[in-house]
Amino acid sequence: MSKAHPVDTRLPFGRQLAFGIQHVLIMYTGCITVPLVFGAAAGLDQATIGLLISADLLVAGIITLIQSLGVGKLAGARLPIVCGATFVGLNPMILIAKEYGLEAVYGSMLIGGVVGVALAWPFARVVRFFPPLVTGTVLTVVGVSLIGVAGGLIIGTDSTAPSFAAPSNIGLAAVVVLIAVAFVCLGRGVWSQLGVLIALIIGIVIAIPMGLVSTAGVGAADWIGIPQPFHFGSPQFPITAVVAMSIVMAVVFAESTASMLAISEITGKPIGKGDLARGLVGDGLSGVLGGVFTAFVDTIFNQNVGAVAATRVYSRYVTAVSGAILVVLGLVPRIGEVVAVIPKPVVGGVGLVLFATVAVVGINTLRQANLLDRVNSTIAATAIGIGLLPVFTHGMFDKFPTSAQILLDSGVTLGALTAFVLNLIFNHTPLGTMARAAVAPEPDEPTDTKADLTKADPAAASAATS
Repeated sequence: MSKAHPVDTRLPFGRQLAFGIQHVLIMYTGCITVPLVFGAAAGLDQATIGLLISADLLVAGIITLIQSLGVGKLAGARLPIVCGATFVGLNPMILIAKEYGLEAVYGSMLIGGVVGVALAWPFARVVRFFPPLVTGTVLTVVGVSLIGVAGGLIIGTDSTAPSFAAPSNIGLAAVVVLIAVAFVCLGRGVWSQLGVLIALIIGIVIAIPMGLVSTAGVGAADWIGIPQPFHFGSPQFPITAVVAMSIVMAVVFAESTASMLAISEITGKPIGKGDLARGLVGDGLSGVLGGVFTAFVDTIFNQNVGAVAATRVYSRYVTAVSGAILVVLGLVPRIGEVVAVIPKPVVGGVGLVLFATVAVVGINTLRQANLLDRVNSTIAATAIGIGLLPVFTHGMFDKFPTSAQILLDSGVTLGALTAFVLNLIFNHTPLGTMARAAVAPEPDEPTDTKADLTKADPAAASAATS
């Protein structure tokens, strides 16, 4: 009888629980930051943000259980995976909320999830069209574009308010950032992994004597409860909002695919296209459940992938324990209510670190693409430039139809579409060969010129000598 792979091996209960709790602590701050930022940007009250947090934790727990344990041959990669709310959908959701309302946010998320479930198997077969060149570009745009959201939480969005850009609020956010950096860079082991969470807690403590923590209304929520389906009313399905959230789902698919391949390499357990497709079905289900329970689209958390590599604890039953813990937390509305009192400058400080980290992850992903190739570097530069254009040029598309603005004002949408189309044209058609041949040196160029070209543009140099 063959020995079970470490991924499929159960650990003693005590160890499974301990490592499961550690995974939850590692991902918790990133997971709750999405509902905190979205709720603040959408102008929701404290109690409603608490509901979003509970729903967010519940759906994250369910999807983590599905990915870890699997549901027959239908869903779940059966790998040590922890899932949580993705930052990729944050900016489009904010734009949809402002233009069409919250009913449209969750209606479009629901349809996006259905589209994701339907396209999971086909996507697993065409994943080559979403290489690091595309995913890295999109993640870079996502991270940079959200920094402005973090800034709005720190200084406020109403320039006429007395508290707007208050030095005390900026100082509080700066302290949170410094604490996070200190723990992440100087801490060892779990202290480094929990650095952002520790910074969040210390920031709350500092904010209490500043009068920024309001506990009014805390205690009104039940201890035990299930998030109400369609809390904001009957879902609405504006076509542009649906298209935007479907694009978000495609980006999440590409991101999760990279994470699943990384987990496979770390654990030494091969995954086929079927495993990959079932993992992507889990992502799609997060959109469906998020749309119903007013939560968020989930993705695989890379910090937990890093934790699997660091601890060498490969059992998927450990992350299943993490999923069960998240479900329990999601069924305790009082927890979401308490988390919702975190002051905006503290959320902004934490968000600044997390959003910038997403951008750095994108840059690191781009390093896997051959950016010495002039065509690839041009694709990345163009997509990042177009993706960030509406972020830095406010009102650029104000004279376009309001329905189109949801797509055009979203850096994620523009960046993703640009990177995907340009990559398709220049890396999967004869036009790419022509483009690279066009920058190859002439046959009568000196040898040292070709040597210089080899250092700067390997693909072009190869074309020149072929």
